[in-house]
Amino acid sequence: MERENQFVGQSLAFLDAVERTSRAAALQRPVLVIGERGTGKELIAERLHRLSPRWGEALVTMNCAALPETLIEAELFGHEAGAFTGATRVREGRFEEADGGTLFLDELATLSMAAQERLLRAVEYGEVTRIGSSRPMRVDVRIVAATNENLPEMAKRSDFRADLLDRLSFEVITLPPLRAREGDIPVLADYFGRRMAAELGWEAWPGYAEHVAAQLEEYPWPGNVRELRNVVERAIYRWDDPQNPVGHVVFDPFDSPWMPQASAAATRSDTATGHAAASPKPPEFDDVADLRAAVDSHERAIVEHALGKHRWNQRQTAKALGLSYDQLRHCIKKHSLMEEGG
Repeated sequence: MERENQFVGQSLAFLDAVERTSRAAALQRPVLVIGERGTGKELIAERLHRLSPRWGEALVTMNCAALPETLIEAELFGHEAGAFTGATRVREGRFEEADGGTLFLDELATLSMAAQERLLRAVEYGEVTRIGSSRPMRVDVRIVAATNENLPEMAKRSDFRADLLDRLSFEVITLPPLRAREGDIPVLADYFGRRMAAELGWEAWPGYAEHVAAQLEEYPWPGNVRELRNVVERAIYRWDDPQNPVGHVVFDPFDSPWMPQASAAATRSDTATGHAAASPKPPEFDDVADLRAAVDSHERAIVEHALGKHRWNQRQTAKALGLSYDQLRHCIKKHSLMEEGG
């Protein structure tokens, strides 16, 4: 399979979604795939197609959010020459291209009401009509659609057609976010890390330093698996010491002291609409039963992170932390960090 088309994970929530996908694949019914960004909705759509009787036919993908509303219907259903300004020749739509195969509609919730109405007819009767034509054509297409929106709530607000939702939701596969996939973060981080190390020509995979592994586990991953892959691959390509465990990771690639600041007008607008940046969450102190141990643990994490950031260059690390070289050496010895530093 292609390098992007891998299902990696061992959590029950993830394996349940994959198993339901495999069961639904054999049926000639529409499937809705729901999930946050980066959870792998495209992979589920491909699995539904590859494991279905239609695997030898086309899998046609259309991102409904990538086109202006005026062009979506023409893309889906095609058009005749002269149907509108700029339509100089006949063009098949995505339904015709997918005839006999699978049509994957990503970002389904962005479809206009007019496009939803025409999609409803195509799903219900298996017929499509090119724009500018009065002759419907029969098509045999299985529809897989994906969204990160709450379609039932949209239907209640009349922002999405309830009758179309009924016809598309024979099976609904909701993908768990990465934060809910217990035990999968280290598995995925190791998988992406080994793959990136091989791409860079490293002789062996050194793994992650203990503090980096902990950071990966604790991060909330709003961008899910896609974000994890980017963070891991970026950390490894920036790490210049493949003989030692990866000791530094950057979660926000835009974090820089030279990052342009938002304009005053934009800041005022965000504040007025309730989108101002949230204040940092205060640390949890209620569970601290041993102050000295808690302080030592915090000190160790700070020193370990700084050492990784500066490639275990102790003089640079000491300068960054405002310590003397001897003070840093004392911290390293105190927390037994020498072995991790190589």
